[in-house]
Amino acid sequence: MENKEESICIIGAGISGLLACKYVLSKGFSPVVFESSSSIGGVWTKTLGSTKLQTTKGFFQFSDFPWSPSVDTNFPSSHQVLNYIRSYAKHFNLYPHIRFNSEVLSLSYETLDQKTQTSWTSDGSGELFSSNGTWVVTVQDTETGSTKIIRFKFVILCVGRFSDEPNVPEFPVGKGPEAFLGNVLHSIDYQNMDDTSASDFIKGKSVAVVGFQKSALDIAMECSNTNGVYHPCTLLYRTKHWNVPDYLPWGIPLGFLYLNRFSELLVHKPNEGFLLSLLATFLSPLRWMFSKLVESHIKNKLSLSKFGMVPEHSFLNEIHSCLISTVPHRFYNQVEDGSINLKNALSFGFCKNGILVGNDKQEEEEVVEADVVILCTGFRGINKLKRIFESTIFQDYIAGSNDAAVPLYRECIHPRIPQLAVIGFSESLSNLYTSEMRSRWVAELLLGTFKLPNVEEMEKDIAAWDIFKKKYSRNYYRRSCIGALHIWYNDQLCKDMGWNPNRKNGFLADLFLPYGPLDYTTKGPAPNL
Repeated sequence: MENKEESICIIGAGISGLLACKYVLSKGFSPVVFESSSSIGGVWTKTLGSTKLQTTKGFFQFSDFPWSPSVDTNFPSSHQVLNYIRSYAKHFNLYPHIRFNSEVLSLSYETLDQKTQTSWTSDGSGELFSSNGTWVVTVQDTETGSTKIIRFKFVILCVGRFSDEPNVPEFPVGKGPEAFLGNVLHSIDYQNMDDTSASDFIKGKSVAVVGFQKSALDIAMECSNTNGVYHPCTLLYRTKHWNVPDYLPWGIPLGFLYLNRFSELLVHKPNEGFLLSLLATFLSPLRWMFSKLVESHIKNKLSLSKFGMVPEHSFLNEIHSCLISTVPHRFYNQVEDGSINLKNALSFGFCKNGILVGNDKQEEEEVVEADVVILCTGFRGINKLKRIFESTIFQDYIAGSNDAAVPLYRECIHPRIPQLAVIGFSESLSNLYTSEMRSRWVAELLLGTFKLPNVEEMEKDIAAWDIFKKKYSRNYYRRSCIGALHIWYNDQLCKDMGWNPNRKNGFLADLFLPYGPLDYTTKGPAPNL
């Protein structure tokens, strides 16, 4: 055991952790980044070789580090993304601050007296670097198993929500994976295999994939490409989604419909005031038209009606829930030729020879025979946040109530957990873009550029954002997603930091041109390009 006091601890060396490290360094701090694996990149180190970037590279880039000209595609491969992230870390000399193979087992907050905790939670006067408050971080070397204790004045959690703790559904007695004679694994287990091992694992086998988001679509395509119609892949889904074939609905870039200031005038925003609320109500028919325009393009290009795959919810709900994913090229062609079978499953369980599927069209469960079942059922991200705290009080704080998203002010600070920030848990349409702004905001907060409001004001703001998420995410509300409200959200961060929130040159440009990472390269409006 070793006792040592440092200043700032960053947990995780994925994109958010690297950004937090870079911006904290830029303010003169010396952070320590703990990464449980042997490399940087987070989820991008455990991605299928066939997976491509979900957004265009122009929307997924560091504001001060452009993509290499050698990457000439708008949707780089997972290997190209990982190389880009590594190049960023090397360029800004972040590697010396990262301690690899170092897993943070727990966080415990210690105070010399109760005044620090009381002042923070009652009136918001707690200091970011309290002389009485310290985080005790227990770190384990994943290679040797040895542990050490290090004390920090501030902690930034960048653990993400799409790794480590798979969401495996609960099954009735006798209908769980133990009833199945084949192999059952989660998508993360499949993604951890190298390309050759993964291909060998599914070759010549009947595979059933459960889910209908990006991982499920990509894995189904790999199975289809490997086995063809001789061993078709069955894709079980509960909800149909507006997975997009491209970002050009009827030739109009999606950014002009959802990623500019005008598009945000069409929705009710947190703390918007009477006039903006009235305008959003008045423009609601246009909001409906935008959604129907995109839906009609997707239905037409993918022939969704032909396959019975038209979703019941709107594209507006989809994009505000951060559920947008691209359909792999020729996916529905392979559905049509029979190498991928789509099957609705409102419920499912296991039997000896495969999966028992239940839906509203039949009384008895149908058996889908399979040799391998791959569960693309997501992750329990909230559990990851909870379990890192030793205090059950902090565990309850960070989880929030059952009818609310994770309660973070500016999606970064929990009002009742002192000297700690969270970056990268709340989603957006481009997590790199959003994490960079949050990292800048936290760095300026640590520097003392601005102060936090009191707890009551922060919780009031969190509640206002919660209303927005419920209104537009609907059934997918608990995903902690700011959706297509990037500009309004970034405006709040800019105002806190003393930046001009209007990033374009000219009123019309600021109203109608899409916003992206390069608009926030400097403190003032971006130069004309």
